[in-house]
Amino acid sequence: MSILRATSPHRTHHEIPARAGVGLKAPHYRTVLETRTDVGFFEVHAENYMGAGGPPHRYLTEIRARYPLSLHGVGLSIGADRPLDRNHLRRLAELIGRYEPGLFSEHLAWSSHGEHFFNDLLPVPYTRQTLHRVCEHIDQVQESLGRQMLLENPSTYVAFAESTFWEVDFIAEIARRTGCGLLLDVNNVYVACTNQHWDAARYIDEFPMAHVRQIHLAGHATDEDAQGRALLIDSHDRLVDGAVWDLYVRAIGTLGPVPTLIEWDQNLPPWGELHAEAQRAESILSGERQCEETLRAAAG
Repeated sequence: MSILRATSPHRTHHEIPARAGVGLKAPHYRTVLETRTDVGFFEVHAENYMGAGGPPHRYLTEIRARYPLSLHGVGLSIGADRPLDRNHLRRLAELIGRYEPGLFSEHLAWSSHGEHFFNDLLPVPYTRQTLHRVCEHIDQVQESLGRQMLLENPSTYVAFAESTFWEVDFIAEIARRTGCGLLLDVNNVYVACTNQHWDAARYIDEFPMAHVRQIHLAGHATDEDAQGRALLIDSHDRLVDGAVWDLYVRAIGTLGPVPTLIEWDQNLPPWGELHAEAQRAESILSGERQCEETLRAAAG
């Protein structure tokens, strides 16, 4: 069991404000620096900054000096049936030491097997064997980095027949055993629930919100399977869907304000369109903050 659960389970999240942030992409570096835009924080993919230097680091250093930063990993392969890559973990620790992000997150997925690495975040079966392996890996990450990590719920397209846990219960048990925080990706909830024919509202209502430190919002593409049923793809290439906004409002109603990121990784829009999505999330967070302040005043 991770030593972090007993000592300092929340020690890394205070630097990120309970505001809306944006995933930082190279085409927007200059605009962000020149306009000094009002945004709560930025997030970058860790693997894009594991080189020693160059323009990406120069721009990120300037932006980090002005804004809070969160770091999102896509390559640790937490769910893989193999040991974690120690070299990758070392480079990750160096990156975290360099930029001191307020939050660090990774996926409940695997992307490596043997010497092979895949560009996809692949699902895991929800079994006790997988639970034990994932918890061991998270303990190793948290102890190596000396800080709490957040685990993100997956977007899935198929289910494993051998799974013995409901996804929400599986994630809750990981958080309980390791003391990790959770990243609630609301778009992933909607994608997975549509594809798996689950109840998205139930998923949100039963999610272990006490462990959530961050939320992600993104767009998805709509397709259909061989039987003509809706199949959603977690594409991160368009506006957040209305149904996802509704689930976000439901989640914030339980959680209260929490750092919320707009992810947009493909077919990047002009900065103004991306910033407008963040402002929409900000308005929801602000409304919840005002509601909490009113309730506190009434109670006082």
